[in-house]
Amino acid sequence: MSELTRSVLVRYWGYPSFRPMQEDIVDSVIAGRDTLALLPTGGGKSICFQVPAMAMDGVCIVVTPLISLMKDQVLHLKRINIAAAAIYSGMHPSEVEIAYNKAVFGSLKFLYVSPERLMTDTFIEAIKKMKVCLLAIDESHCISQWGYDFRPPYLKIAEIRPYIPNTPVLALTATATPNVVDDIQFRLGFKEKNVFQTSYERKNVTYNVIKTADKYNLMYRLFMKMDRGSGIVYVRSRKRTKIIADWLQSVGVSATYYHAGIDAKTRDERQKTWMEGRIKVIVATNAFGMGIDKPDVRVVVHMDLPDSLEAYFQEAGRAGRDLKPSEAFLLVADSDIKQLKDNLQQSYPELERIKTIYNAVGNYLQIPNGAGKGQSYPFDMAEFSKTYGFSLIEVFNSLKLMEREGFFVLSEAMSTPSQLMIKASREDLYRFQVEYAEFDTLIKYLLRNYPGILSDFVKIREEQISQKLGIDVTKVENTLKKLERYNFLTYIQRSDKPQIQYLTEHQDTKHFSLSDEVYKDRKEDATRRVQAVIDFVNNDDECRSVQLLRYFGEKIKTRCGKCDVCSIRNQMKINDEEYKNISEIILGELKKRIVPLYETPSLAKNHLEEKVLETVRWMLDNGVIEQDENGNLREKRQGTLF
Repeated sequence: MSELTRSVLVRYWGYPSFRPMQEDIVDSVIAGRDTLALLPTGGGKSICFQVPAMAMDGVCIVVTPLISLMKDQVLHLKRINIAAAAIYSGMHPSEVEIAYNKAVFGSLKFLYVSPERLMTDTFIEAIKKMKVCLLAIDESHCISQWGYDFRPPYLKIAEIRPYIPNTPVLALTATATPNVVDDIQFRLGFKEKNVFQTSYERKNVTYNVIKTADKYNLMYRLFMKMDRGSGIVYVRSRKRTKIIADWLQSVGVSATYYHAGIDAKTRDERQKTWMEGRIKVIVATNAFGMGIDKPDVRVVVHMDLPDSLEAYFQEAGRAGRDLKPSEAFLLVADSDIKQLKDNLQQSYPELERIKTIYNAVGNYLQIPNGAGKGQSYPFDMAEFSKTYGFSLIEVFNSLKLMEREGFFVLSEAMSTPSQLMIKASREDLYRFQVEYAEFDTLIKYLLRNYPGILSDFVKIREEQISQKLGIDVTKVENTLKKLERYNFLTYIQRSDKPQIQYLTEHQDTKHFSLSDEVYKDRKEDATRRVQAVIDFVNNDDECRSVQLLRYFGEKIKTRCGKCDVCSIRNQMKINDEEYKNISEIILGELKKRIVPLYETPSLAKNHLEEKVLETVRWMLDNGVIEQDENGNLREKRQGTLF
């Protein structure tokens, strides 16, 4: 089967060979085994499900919470002539129906869905009729209560497995602690444990924690030293993205900013200019970077402390995807730890306040109790907050908690072009054109210029139609709406507003509650994660890479030699006569025997114990000597000191 998958890889993606571990994962999936793949950011996770699906018979269902990633991957697959579709909140019911029908009748190879879709009646009825070759779950850490971005809808994934009993599951994630690794497999009903995991170690990426009162000038110096490639600056607030980008521009660093509150068209343009290298630095909130594969990011700067080491590792991991030396800098001021703790408190508003906001959303959208299920509504969070006198941050955090509980799904603003599909049969077309002659010119134009419009939705630009037919844009829009009322076509007008889709009926607040797993347990878990970040920042005695890897369950003793901690250690003047003398004494004794660590001060009695231990530490850090499983020192025959 490896020969087939390699030919698929070459034919569609143009790669002559797989990256490390990709082929093992692909082979496991094709063998029908439930598989968990842990690959670092930029490790090529999508190849692990796309290649085997192309080598198998049937449709691959891909579950992901990221609408932007869905749309990007579907677009890419279509460009290489692979049939793919995505179903997400805000779509017209006719679009959803067409996508399901294509999957049922075998004309789709990939169907991307959000986890919230899985338990809808329409999805269940459709999946019963589909031939599903693979169920791929991206961001699979979301299924675990111990995962840093737990989402209750992910718990429903296992419930669809009885409808596709012989279909293997491939779960994918970039970061997971050992507890999460076990929990993912349990929650997804793996038939047996089966994990493929590369080391989280990124030898080309150096992690630094720099304590400074002047973050701006330090950030400036970092980017001025960066002669090639690009950079990312992460901040927690949308407002600061603009402030920092403007400041960088003012000091001569080409920069732009990006966050979910900017209209979709502008976001796309800014991302494109950065991707193409026309802008050196992009300043963004943490939503930026998911699914973006820019290989030459040389520097990632965090101006604020992240909520978790998982989030930090993923964001910092966007550096150096081309495997060339790159650096991540976490800049820390005296007040940052207090701010991080305050942010944690704000992330979990009082339950009564959340209930009040839930009720206000229903009033704002004019949804009566018992209604709204399955419906999508335009929702401007800033306007809502202003209308009801709430702070934006408490609204954002309350809605996120309600989303996790499964009340509704929030989607950021996205540029969605207008779409059309003619519903009339070819026989009805002639009769309609005869009966309604005033529409004849427009209908003929649509049929001539949009092939496939009779069987699927096509994207249109009203301005282009207006220009070609010599009529006002408003008249084009009104005519299309009129044709829709005649049930001749389906017209979905463009939209760039955020959406909120209700997954349950809007309910009276006396029945409203949040489960412990969404509120109480998550708050406790978030507190532990915040403490892990604080411990990481405050631990100036241990290599940053070693600290991060230990958090993810990897126990390595070899330090990176390049981070802020290691750089200070490297400054030790080991060539000074005293240090050289101590090291020679230790090496001489280790040639004869294994030496317990506690004995080393007695080997060099004429030297201070502190200097002896400092020398031993340096020798261990630099691989000159090593420790056995009991912590005793022994000679490393290939190591040399001078």
